[in-house]
Amino acid sequence: MKKITIKKLIAVIWAAWLLGSAASATTLMVIPIFEPLSLQGTDGDDAISDTGDALQACVMSRPMALSGAFPEVLVDAIRSPHLIPSNQPNYKVQEANLLVLCNIGISGTIAAGGITVRLDVSQLAIPPKVDLTSRQILKLTVVALRKTLEDYQRPQTQPLSVTLLIEGTSEANSGLRNLATHFVLGEPPSPK
Repeated sequence: MKKITIKKLIAVIWAAWLLGSAASATTLMVIPIFEPLSLQGTDGDDAISDTGDALQACVMSRPMALSGAFPEVLVDAIRSPHLIPSNQPNYKVQEANLLVLCNIGISGTIAAGGITVRLDVSQLAIPPKVDLTSRQILKLTVVALRKTLEDYQRPQTQPLSVTLLIEGTSEANSGLRNLATHFVLGEPPSPK
């Protein structure tokens, strides 16, 4: 009777070790993620060439160590909390990512036809200290999304079809839906 119990114990320990080994074998890569950032608390307006506006905001990249399925993990990472480091003790901004500040959700779902990205504006609330419109914030987010996926797509051999949907609009902000778009990254140049 004791041999069966010991065998079961050894089997449980072996299974736990295998599961632990599999979990630690996950690929972890450092990837640049572009984010729409508020420049509140700074003295600079940044000209956003991609949107054509001079704003107290910009799209910048930062390295992130990520694991899991790509490119949908990259899309989710665009909404990561971001505290901008500073050597100035008076700089007290606790959050710079506009998606976090304004409570905008973003998610990506991969399928055979490409990736579908959803921007959820149902909880959108722009803090008074953020001097931007919801349209400007979403335009910056589209730039961040495109730059993040372009960087990922560069070494890939197959094109990536990206569909961006704007969800959760109300009657008051229904015009945001026209920011929905579709683009293909990594498409071979057309013959001339």
